[in-house]
Amino acid sequence: MRIRDILIVLSFSLGIFSQEAKAQLKANGYFSFQYENGESQAEFPDGTFRQVQAGLLFAGELNKMFLYDLEVRFKNETRVEIEEAWVAIRPSSAFQLRLGCYLVPFGKYNRASRPHEIDFVKAPLHLEALYPASWRDIGLLAEGSISFFNYSGYLGNGMREAQDVPSGQQFKDNNKDKAIGGRAGVFLSQSFEVGFSYYRGKYDDEGSRSLVLQGADVTWQTDSFLFFYEHGKALIDNPGEYDRGETEGHFFLFSLRTNKFAPLISYQVMKSDDPYHGPGYLAGGIAGSGISSELTRWAVGLAYRPSPGIVIKIEYDFNREKDLSLKNDVLLGQVAVQW
Repeated sequence: MRIRDILIVLSFSLGIFSQEAKAQLKANGYFSFQYENGESQAEFPDGTFRQVQAGLLFAGELNKMFLYDLEVRFKNETRVEIEEAWVAIRPSSAFQLRLGCYLVPFGKYNRASRPHEIDFVKAPLHLEALYPASWRDIGLLAEGSISFFNYSGYLGNGMREAQDVPSGQQFKDNNKDKAIGGRAGVFLSQSFEVGFSYYRGKYDDEGSRSLVLQGADVTWQTDSFLFFYEHGKALIDNPGEYDRGETEGHFFLFSLRTNKFAPLISYQVMKSDDPYHGPGYLAGGIAGSGISSELTRWAVGLAYRPSPGIVIKIEYDFNREKDLSLKNDVLLGQVAVQW
């Protein structure tokens, strides 16, 4: 989307509100950039500054029952997108109904992955293969919390069929089917939560084959440490002569909280097998060369927060691929600022 189009959307969105709504408008933003230097077979073996990101968020209440939210995100130096744009009815904390464009509540990472919200730089390995980065949909989203239980459920256009699942982001439906999904979380104590996620939708143009995502997450967080685990699995229906595709992975993260410093360590694993998609796939029935990979990653890092709105991160990723000896470990650094 061009910057001119973004400005038009912003002007129109803000212009429709009454003076009372404008008085309640809250605006903030963030930006980040990073440095990446890898071994000889990594993407950037010579080292480079890259991945400049920025975001502007506008949110408020028309009254106590009606809310609105608009987030514009500069994903990199040349790409600008609407991250979220919705209005909501909230009669109570137990129920809120959003209408518009929303971040899909699958697991916890997808809705809280802005650079200033996380202590690590690289997206979890298995999530890079499980769904689109910053996965969004257009439709209805209901959510709320009751005591120790919270939930989200949605009805949207869903993803389309593409070379792989992460390439399936779309904003208009490619078939008559509507995707459904959601996440349910239970707090077993004040600091310990368990969540389960599900998504199902027809993803081919004919609306005959399904994509199913299943997930689980565990968060144990105190003032002194964080343990986080997320599991995800994709079941990919293929044409009759091909076996079903499958992607599955796990993400473990442990981090200490010591004053302004947060050292962390992470283990990640992802396995993907799909005989139908992959390089060469074209919509309309032209099969690709298939996908077959088994990757693991150990990541160690340190996040430093000199003030509440600034985080400075350094991370080293040890990447491994089954049956291959590659020199593709990566050193990453990132600075993120929120205001």
